[in-house]
Amino acid sequence: MILAIILASAAGIAAIDQIIKYFIVQGLAPNGSVTVINGLLSLTYVENRGVAFGMFQNHVWVFTALTSALIAVFIWMIVRKKFSGKLFYVCAALMIGGGIGNLIDRIFRGFVVDYLSLSFFPPVCNFADYCITAGAVMLVFILLFKSSRDKTLKEGDGAKVKETVSSDGASVSQDENAGNSPDGEENGD
Repeated sequence: MILAIILASAAGIAAIDQIIKYFIVQGLAPNGSVTVINGLLSLTYVENRGVAFGMFQNHVWVFTALTSALIAVFIWMIVRKKFSGKLFYVCAALMIGGGIGNLIDRIFRGFVVDYLSLSFFPPVCNFADYCITAGAVMLVFILLFKSSRDKTLKEGDGAKVKETVSSDGASVSQDENAGNSPDGEENGD
């Protein structure tokens, strides 16, 4: 059920990305660039034949295979429950959806359509790129928080802690010694 929701969300993100790119190709490609907010935001048509920020130009099939592999890894992580929780599911949907949006471009156009140009961030990007970036940043925080939490649990006061996953996917820690006396006998009433 969770996988279906994540994939449906990812499909929605990819669809939004492709709809925006359709209008960019139809309306902006002939003009090249249009200022939206003077000194801040422009829409600039760019055919990106590389990866993020235009690096590694003209390796379309390498990036197609790499993107497909990364999407498969995320789906595997969800199915095998390597990570869980609502925040992970959101970042997975963002990264899978953005990856699919750019993958569609690479397969059918031979390049990725970029169009968002911010004055303080020189590379021209697109909606899918920002979804991937937001998902990746959230994933880094999840991994850092999980690592920090695991370290704190291990360095605790010696109490045995059992970690379980609740029905909503949230991680719950329970002290296995709760209800036990210090000498290991149960406190019965």
